[in-house]
Amino acid sequence: MIDIHTHIFPPDIVNNRGDFFSEDPAFRWLYDSPQAPLATAENLLQAMSDHGVQQSVIFGFPWRTLKLMRRHNDYILEAQHRYPRHLIGFACVNALESGAAAEVERCLAAGCRGVGELAFYQEGLGDAMTAALRPIAELCQGYGVPLLLHANEPVGHAYPGKSPMQLGDLYNLIKAFPDLTLILAHWGGGLFFFNLLKKEVSVTLKNVYFDTAASPYLYKPEIYRLAAEIIGPDKILFGSDYPLLPPSRYLKEMAAGGLPPEHQEMLTRQNAMKILRK
Repeated sequence: MIDIHTHIFPPDIVNNRGDFFSEDPAFRWLYDSPQAPLATAENLLQAMSDHGVQQSVIFGFPWRTLKLMRRHNDYILEAQHRYPRHLIGFACVNALESGAAAEVERCLAAGCRGVGELAFYQEGLGDAMTAALRPIAELCQGYGVPLLLHANEPVGHAYPGKSPMQLGDLYNLIKAFPDLTLILAHWGGGLFFFNLLKKEVSVTLKNVYFDTAASPYLYKPEIYRLAAEIIGPDKILFGSDYPLLPPSRYLKEMAAGGLPPEHQEMLTRQNAMKILRK
């Protein structure tokens, strides 16, 4: 099994999260509650062993300061170096901050295998964000690696991490980078449904993949089967959003939702191997 979506933090942030709330309001929004879990690389490795996951893509947080971005990305690179058979590092930045693209290039040159999860928890999407993402997208294309973006449904209940997002803005962003391998977290906020339209959308989404992160919190189990029918089982990637949820929750829901075993194999391993070029 390959988990495409996990978050790890340096031990000092895990143990003293309150010291970092003033550095970034989005970090406080997501992790102010003591019940919001934070994990180190070693915590993740133990969970992987417990749940039968062989490899995990790891990333940090889109901090507002270059200092914290670099510090967190250094931890990702260090973890990948220490556990190369199990951990695959992605660089994470805040695209709107000065120096973000240079930080991405530094991390890719140092061995990161992708970029993500880039999130826009307070800003949302639009022309300004598309412009900010352009040099990062070009770097991803140049290095031949994927870009993983946060996405969420624009309707329904509110929760920490649900950003002000319109699917039209997300779609326009995808159109701006037609040759980029793009992974949309959290089922892309439901964007995959529009693959049923007769014109344009299926071509626009040709290089777009959707991960399952947080699915047990957001969607009924049937989404696995229905999404596979709409966009194809080859376009879905298993992501647990660890430490939010353990992988076992997803496997149970895939089975309960009627996803055939051969499609489960694609979601949990084969598709990620293709994206990561293993």
